Amino acid sequence: MKKALIVIDVQESFRQQPIWEAASNPDIVDRTNRLVSACRAQGHLVVWILDGEPGSGGLFDPDRGFVRLMAGLEPLPGEPIITKTSHNAFTTTNLQQLLTQRGITDLLISGIRTEQCCETTTRVGADLGYKMTYVVDATATTPIEHRDAPPGRSVAEILADPLTLTTEEIVRRTEYALAGRFATICTINEVAAQPASIN
Repeated sequence: MKKALIVIDVQESFRQQPIWEAASNPDIVDRTNRLVSACRAQGHLVVWILDGEPGSGGLFDPDRGFVRLMAGLEPLPGEPIITKTSHNAFTTTNLQQLLTQRGITDLLISGIRTEQCCETTTRVGADLGYKMTYVVDATATTPIEHRDAPPGRSVAEILADPLTLTTEEIVRRTEYALAGRFATICTINEVAAQPASIN
């Protein structure tokens, strides 16, 4: 049993969005560092994922300069940094090949956003045969507007709308959707309490 931590999209692009002020875990860098430190101490591979939308002109366009890890995150030499162009970390990357070459069987998932790229990667990873662990408090997300909401509203207007899905609701739904089907749900402290692996 060999494990890898997949850190998904903890990148500057999100901090440039006004809605980031309502993020579920604005201290995601500190949370990520705690989890990364625990996984490194246990001998697990750490893989860093970035989300890029080349040519889009938006905050995820590499040409804008925000497709980089948030300040305070420091990959070690030998820890892969992979840029994806899909919601999950597998479809548009060589992640599966990299994991196969290293004999990885178990994946821990963390990052941004809880219900989007993190959840989607978890579902795909489970379908590919990996044993998935979803580290819920090492993910972050922001409130989601209703599909019929008018564009261009302020953060205050979004948060005041009773149809807006709160971050608490998003996290709860993700836990229910994944647990027992696609992944084991756990916390950073639970990961840190695990013994070092023998690889």
